[in-house]
Amino acid sequence: MTHEIHPLITNDATLFGILAAMLGGIFLTSKSERPFWKKFYKYIPALLLCYFLPSLLTTFEIIDPKQSRLYFMASRYLLPAALILLTLSIDFGEVKKLGPKALIMFFTGTVGVIIGGPISILLFSVIAPDIVGANPEEIWRGMTTVAGSWIGGGANQAAMKEVFEVSEGIFSAMVTVDVLVAELWMAFLLIGVAKAKNIDARFKADASSVLTLQEKMEAYTASISKIPTFNDLIYILAIAFGATGLAHGLSDIIAPFISENYPVLAKFSLTSGFFWLVVIATTIGIGLSFTKARNLEGAGASKVGSVFIYILVATIGMSMNVMEVFENPGLFAVGLVWMIIHVGLMFLVAKIIKAPYFFLAVGSKANIGGAASAPVVAAAFHPALAPVGVLLAVLGYALGTYGAYICGLLMQGAAGVY
Repeated sequence: MTHEIHPLITNDATLFGILAAMLGGIFLTSKSERPFWKKFYKYIPALLLCYFLPSLLTTFEIIDPKQSRLYFMASRYLLPAALILLTLSIDFGEVKKLGPKALIMFFTGTVGVIIGGPISILLFSVIAPDIVGANPEEIWRGMTTVAGSWIGGGANQAAMKEVFEVSEGIFSAMVTVDVLVAELWMAFLLIGVAKAKNIDARFKADASSVLTLQEKMEAYTASISKIPTFNDLIYILAIAFGATGLAHGLSDIIAPFISENYPVLAKFSLTSGFFWLVVIATTIGIGLSFTKARNLEGAGASKVGSVFIYILVATIGMSMNVMEVFENPGLFAVGLVWMIIHVGLMFLVAKIIKAPYFFLAVGSKANIGGAASAPVVAAAFHPALAPVGVLLAVLGYALGTYGAYICGLLMQGAAGVY
């Protein structure tokens, strides 16, 4: 029976103000020179708090995220705008010089998710059958939404929910498992950024290509950097939201057309308006990087895009209810083992091909976290590297539905439900 929530706050304007204040407090304290905060943020990444603090509003029933439209606003308006602004300054020539290791690590992350799901189901069916065996069909169906999220993102997660007919109850629990397990890994990744040189030394990895890209992108930003004028900010917002509006308009044409004429493509998410929104917005951003609009990076285009991303992160955090982990510890355990398989494969391949930690971290988060996390992790190495995270995240969006669909079929077989 569903627990009825009587939230204290139902006004989205009030809730948005609270989220903004939370983000402000997090970044104010994260830059503080006081010993307590310096030590605190040494172990607790600021990004993790951006998810966790909003989740407390849901956990203690101060809000009901199902009644709020803030996530819809952030995902439909701010996310595509952020993708446009973050890809605006990308230099494909320099990114290409990163070599094949970046793509190898990305695809390794994808494979880790695809095989990790069915392996974790098989493992728990042997060592703890009650966790999987109680309702194996419902569990594997719910796990397909995690696969969609971990390979691509929200669009792919929504696609899996529809394709595999996932019930609302298990979907809610899987969202919590998805976010908590993914952000636990995010915390370790961000902690590892400070130790990147030591990790590279252990892998005997040559990070010179990453440093060269960082220096060139940083030099480009510095060459066009200026104090933004009022007009600059208007231009940035005009391009971001004008292009977002265009992406919405085109997706409203393309998705229904495919749905009506090629309904079989629904299983690949090609009838999803959100899928096309993300693809079109990113394509526009990449296209603008070949024009003079690229110079808006000097006025802070990517910084505005990053602000949009963090607002999105806070609204995603609202969907989490940390108490559900205690109500469904078995699901969390399955998700944790799934993640360990992904992480183990990433480190194994990185060791074999001597890939820099940057490729491991960004390649992983381009899968697990997508456009909301990969640029943040890339920027943790250096702000100039954020576009690399965006590019790989877009690749994740393109492959997410296909990979998650394959993973779902494998998990169906692992659960013994045919």
